[in-house]
Amino acid sequence: MWIQIVLTALLVAALPLTIVWVSSDANKYRKLVLVTLFLTFDLIMFGGFTRLTDSGLGCPDWPGCYGAANPFISHAAISAAQTAMPEGPVTHFKAWVEMIHRYLAASVGVLIVAQMIIAWIKRKQFEGAPVYATVLFLFVCLQGAFGMWTVTLKLQPIIVTTHLLLGMGLLVMLAWLAARIETVPIRVAHEALKLKWLARAAWLILLIQIALGGWVSTNYAVLACTDYPMCQGALIPPMDFEHGFSLWRELGKTANGDYLSFAALTAIHWVHRNFALLVVISSGYVAFRARNMMGVSKVAKAIMLVLLVQFCTGLANILFNWPLGIAVLHNGGAALLLGLLTVLNYRVQIPVDLRRR
Repeated sequence: MWIQIVLTALLVAALPLTIVWVSSDANKYRKLVLVTLFLTFDLIMFGGFTRLTDSGLGCPDWPGCYGAANPFISHAAISAAQTAMPEGPVTHFKAWVEMIHRYLAASVGVLIVAQMIIAWIKRKQFEGAPVYATVLFLFVCLQGAFGMWTVTLKLQPIIVTTHLLLGMGLLVMLAWLAARIETVPIRVAHEALKLKWLARAAWLILLIQIALGGWVSTNYAVLACTDYPMCQGALIPPMDFEHGFSLWRELGKTANGDYLSFAALTAIHWVHRNFALLVVISSGYVAFRARNMMGVSKVAKAIMLVLLVQFCTGLANILFNWPLGIAVLHNGGAALLLGLLTVLNYRVQIPVDLRRR
């Protein structure tokens, strides 16, 4: 089974590796980083789709599906599980969604291994890249471990949320690396350097909001409030923060094993929607300040646009009862916004002439 899964990952990774190999780009290492960044973004989007379609336990074992490398081989076992529990977590569709997610994750791992090998071979050309690439490899291994625990611990909210955050962390590291090895260094206006601490604060606030968003999603708390800006007709509805934000517990249960109350779900939702205002203010202010500055204007304008889309998709999730397409788009928008803020942070850290290449 393991050999079949590895071969599948290599097969999936073969296409992006071929694209890099035949590319006319002189810096193929940077091309590989960009392709890996793009596929990591896709992985986050598909991970959101997996979570939102309740496919996380479509294959209740790991790394295979009922002990097989793919749902074709385990067709009989999946059919039996679906017959036993027609409304349960196992269906043929969910099994394929979960396994495709795993194949895509494994292929990203293959690309990161390729980055590490190339970085060490060409270590004189890319200063510091071998160490960075090795850290990336260790990081993706950690992410894989949390992917396993997501399944084996039956979608425990803190594990699923951590898995999401590690995926975002991988995206951040790849975005930073892509900015660091730009073929042509981007010159940044001196005024932009003054935004360094504001940009860092905006990035941190966004990361906290993504964690809160993951907590909302993994606890299925999106529909705890179906109106806006009010929540259940009140600015401050009845809420249970103690149980809502108790981290180590089963899905749908309190730490004591009781069923999670609606007031706890309301607290989770209410905190996320109100913390979003801090994201709009902090990221919006930084982007507005940087919108006409050399070297960061395009990134800043992109941040403002994605912020607007994020607000609209977040509101649509509430008003239209969490439609799948919009929910996935909202998940991807958070990843895109984090990537853009990462690039902005890189560019306003130090003058271009002092950047380590």
